[in-house]
Amino acid sequence: MTQPVMDIKDIELEFQVSRTLTDFVKQRPGRVVRALNGVSLQLNKGETLGVVGESGCGKSTLARCIVRLYEPKRGSIHFDGKDIFAAGAKADRSYNRRVQMMFQDPYSSLNPRMTTGQILSEALSVHNMRPKDEIATRVAELLDLVRLPQDAAGKLPHEFSGGQRQRIAIARALAVEPEVLIADELVSALDVSVQAQVVNLLLELQDRLNLTILFVAHDLRLVRHVSNRVAVIYLGRIVEVGDSETLFSNPSHPYSQALLSAAPSLDPDDKGSAIRLQGELPSPLNVPSGCPFHVRCRHATDFCKIEVPELRALPGRGEVACHHAEEVSEHA
Repeated sequence: MTQPVMDIKDIELEFQVSRTLTDFVKQRPGRVVRALNGVSLQLNKGETLGVVGESGCGKSTLARCIVRLYEPKRGSIHFDGKDIFAAGAKADRSYNRRVQMMFQDPYSSLNPRMTTGQILSEALSVHNMRPKDEIATRVAELLDLVRLPQDAAGKLPHEFSGGQRQRIAIARALAVEPEVLIADELVSALDVSVQAQVVNLLLELQDRLNLTILFVAHDLRLVRHVSNRVAVIYLGRIVEVGDSETLFSNPSHPYSQALLSAAPSLDPDDKGSAIRLQGELPSPLNVPSGCPFHVRCRHATDFCKIEVPELRALPGRGEVACHHAEEVSEHA
């Protein structure tokens, strides 16, 4: 039986939009972007959970909630049974050490005025990971761990390539010996050949250090390669969660089917059979009632416009938030 290390329950998050001159003239109230709309998810120990969806669907916002960069309006996130947003929980810095995030652009997340050695030393010192006289040795170990030369310790971030900077970001995260890594579009800014090197390094380190990883990405082939399970998110709501191979080979939600059918194939003879969605992606400023996907779904009924579907188990598959999942699966 898998052991959950993180339990995300009904997370909701809104961002206030500044009122325009027209809003003031017409005395309209300020609008809000509904970034997350009741996200529920479990992260199991030792697994890689991929999170996929279109741009603006809430993937990165969810990642930032998990590392407490954003505080949700409603819902809870429990780590090892403790609510990370409970009163006094933010004062517990051990969570910041145990759950580390790596960002899409390593250059903007690395201090340009600090050498690699100083960046890694700072992480070790702030969390008291090593005595002062052992920090230099530990920095050398971390560089070796991510396969960077020892002379990298004396260089500034701008002296490295994108792939090397991402390795520095990984080393900094690993410096505090975390249990969970949140990888937010970790390799999307890198060349394809470099992507493979960084991802394979991450998987090797996961096995070696027994890490749990939440892997946020838009590259579906990459997610399939690295993930044990996959969660599909649409307009701030999880619509399907399941085993990676099962979900990719036989998705149950109509949005998952459309998303995966649009992924490019490596087979030159594959002419594709992409499912064309109706209409445009609705704005998070005005999320449709009921099932948010009903305005683009070919299987939608009047009931879909009224009732929000909850995630439910589908026999032989994973969990899906669709009122007509059984019928959709039959016609897949």
